Amino acid sequence: MAYIDLGVDEKEFPGITGPMRYRPETAKPLNELAEVLLRAPHSLPAGERELIAAYVSGRNDCNFCCASHSAFAAAQLDEGMALVDQVRADLDTAPISAKLRALLRIAGAVQISGRSVTTELVADARAEGATDLEIHDTVLIAAAFCMFNRYVDGLGTFAPAGQDAYAESVRRIIEVGYESAVPLQPTTAPAN
Repeated sequence: MAYIDLGVDEKEFPGITGPMRYRPETAKPLNELAEVLLRAPHSLPAGERELIAAYVSGRNDCNFCCASHSAFAAAQLDEGMALVDQVRADLDTAPISAKLRALLRIAGAVQISGRSVTTELVADARAEGATDLEIHDTVLIAAAFCMFNRYVDGLGTFAPAGQDAYAESVRRIIEVGYESAVPLQPTTAPAN
């Protein structure tokens, strides 16, 4: 149970969806940011951007965000959950492109601290073909997911167990995106 009364059934609105229904004013810009970073047209496929979100969330031990974004990534990557699990288990040996591996190393550095990103990490990503936009957005996805992870875990929200629990969310996100996936109508007015 969340640390505050979100006014929703947490099994129906787990993880970040409960707090977003609780405060639709803050949910709107957060969902817009997720939509731009993870789904908008981009040189990195949506599945790879979701993989960055899942990777950072896993490193932050955020069960809800890691499980949900792992599922979103798997649904959009040809190799599915097997690849997501390989990346999360051992980035160095996972069967991904050298460019994606370099970008995930940058994301991992951001997860530790923005100051952990080095000129060498950026040079390595560029050497593997990463563009400035891809480097920028990798840093922003990683930073945003550190925030999202702390939002979810800082309120102690419920995280369903097992990948089957995320199947409906996967369908909604892929079909309608982040901005429309969760109706943002609070069930009760937030207390002051």
